[in-house]
Amino acid sequence: MSYRLDQYLTLAGEGSRSQVKQFLKKGLVQVDGITEKQAKRKVLGNEQITLNGKPVYYEEHCYLMLHKPAGVVTATEDKKEKTVMDLITLQQKKDLFPVGRLDKDTEGLLLVTNDGELAHRLLSPKKHVDKCYFTRVTGQIHEEDIHRFKEGLDIGDEKKTLPADLEILSSGEISEAKVTICEGRYHQVKRMFEAIGCKVIYLKRLSMGSLKLDPALEKGAFRKLTEEEIAALLQPPRKEKE
Repeated sequence: MSYRLDQYLTLAGEGSRSQVKQFLKKGLVQVDGITEKQAKRKVLGNEQITLNGKPVYYEEHCYLMLHKPAGVVTATEDKKEKTVMDLITLQQKKDLFPVGRLDKDTEGLLLVTNDGELAHRLLSPKKHVDKCYFTRVTGQIHEEDIHRFKEGLDIGDEKKTLPADLEILSSGEISEAKVTICEGRYHQVKRMFEAIGCKVIYLKRLSMGSLKLDPALEKGAFRKLTEEEIAALLQPPRKEKE
């Protein structure tokens, strides 16, 4: 895809179209080392473009992995609370948004992007995208609960939950487990454990679809997805379940 040079600079967050045209007139923009003053100059984005000596990059779609810490809300903006978008320090971020929600006290993997089509596919109830969580709960988890999760639980909605996988890591007064669900109901994991007599005291999302939380990514930090991670996410969806 080609862009007008002024459009490319604007999309990259370097200013309004009128501001960018002034930069061009002043000779502040170079393309592959040559000063360019023509706003209508076509570029593909693979050129070396600089503004006042600083490299300029624009990507049509941006994909970020954020390790959400507890205490921030999953929203693009909030007048009272710190949001996950406040943790994104990229200059070009005005059209980015978090895919799905994690509760304020929940940690872990959060995908941030501007790819609306991908977000819709990952969040669509018809796609049944798996989401895996690590949880710590008060109360004992029993082997029979594995079957209850698999059969579906009554959590107070019109329908039972869809089949979910429960892996017990430890069981006692404080128990730990991994649970994989393919829905995104309100407070679903917490309500599922309440249905078996347990209370979630810690929750962390480990994966969403093919994307797994990078263990080297510290809480509150983010990074761009690798080409391999992006390619896996963009794979055509599997056949929808009934």
